Amino acid sequence: MRSNQLPATEHTSRPWRIHEIAPDFEVEDVWAYRTPGAGPDDFPIMLAALRVAGGLNENPPAVRFLFAVRWRLGALLGWDTPREGIAQRVVSLRDRLPQDLRQEGAGAPVPNTPFTMVYELPDECVIELANKTVHDLCHLGWVRTTEGGYELRMAALVKPNGLFGRLYMATIKPFRYVIVYPALTRKWERAWRDRAELLGLGASTSPDPQLP
Repeated sequence: MRSNQLPATEHTSRPWRIHEIAPDFEVEDVWAYRTPGAGPDDFPIMLAALRVAGGLNENPPAVRFLFAVRWRLGALLGWDTPREGIAQRVVSLRDRLPQDLRQEGAGAPVPNTPFTMVYELPDECVIELANKTVHDLCHLGWVRTTEGGYELRMAALVKPNGLFGRLYMATIKPFRYVIVYPALTRKWERAWRDRAELLGLGASTSPDPQLP
């Protein structure tokens, strides 16, 4: 069975708009999420299901513990203060957007996460966060598979804050791969499987394409 973890080329080789906007960010991780039966127009439904499925607080205990430790350290060491964030330590990616990507709702907080919205298209979406360690972009894309279906792809694009940021990213890498990403995979793939129940798709609805 193909691994959920993918090489960076699975992101860089695709014609995403993010390439022209953030060429100075490094591809840190690329991950695939299975969405059996998905079609080419189902990306907004996937995003809506993720939003309803919940954010960082609705994860297994090990993941919640890791995030709790991280936020506690950030509070003690001043990593997450406003002066270390978007529009202060770093300029928001929104300021780089061409006119056709400037959208209403950009900059709005993504519920139950530390991210804010940058832009959303029918097949890709970008959210961002910044703190003392890193300026991080989460890129979600909708990709046709070799089997003819579609699946969700996530790419983490980062700009570490100097040597400190690089050491931080190296330190947390094992935790991401052993604990966080496997839990996220189970949660996001379950959100797709449960989309009808989560979104009430038996009725005539227009899912709100927001991220969790």
